[in-house]
Amino acid sequence: MAPRRADTTPTPTEQMRRGQLIEATIDLICDRGCAAASLSAIARQAGMSKAAVLYHFSSKDNLTQATLTHVLDSVTAYVTERVAQASGPKEAVVAYVRAEVGHQRTERRHVRVIAEMLLDRQSGAAPSVGRWDMLARLLADGQRAGVFREFDPQTVALAVGGAIEGVVSHWLTRPAFDLDAAASELETFTLHAIERPRPRLPAQASPASSVPPSVL
Repeated sequence: MAPRRADTTPTPTEQMRRGQLIEATIDLICDRGCAAASLSAIARQAGMSKAAVLYHFSSKDNLTQATLTHVLDSVTAYVTERVAQASGPKEAVVAYVRAEVGHQRTERRHVRVIAEMLLDRQSGAAPSVGRWDMLARLLADGQRAGVFREFDPQTVALAVGGAIEGVVSHWLTRPAFDLDAAASELETFTLHAIERPRPRLPAQASPASSVPPSVL
């Protein structure tokens, strides 16, 4: 294998090879779990030599981290596109929740990678720092606009994010689970958690109290 050039910017061919290795890593993790995704196994899956894998990614840790980053970037791009179409803070949060569930339904392989790599301490993948930062920003935007009640956006984002991951994880092991209905429930759950309480209307007088005393 030829040594790396002084210019570390990947060529189009190198970018293609890296993409192949990431896809091979995704396939192995989905089929056999993180423990089975060794450099040798990834090389066989991609139809390359182990030396070629190490040329593009100097270690398994670097490859698994690049794989996780690729998957999370895919989720972020999908969600960002849909949130950008929202007409206000409330609609943006609803779009976020719906998009998170929708993307994970259409990209089932990516969901398995996220679940496997973040739970497997041996995978070399860093924790998903910032996983729910976009949601936290949307919540803070809604507070500044006066649409949402006062709360800590980061804490609520983590709570809503955990609910999303819990629902999707349940669906992964039980394909008959109605994910569309679950997404609707997640939307309702989120809005109840963040919206300002509606002002209570004054109690209406009872019919008896509205009758003049002289009539009684």
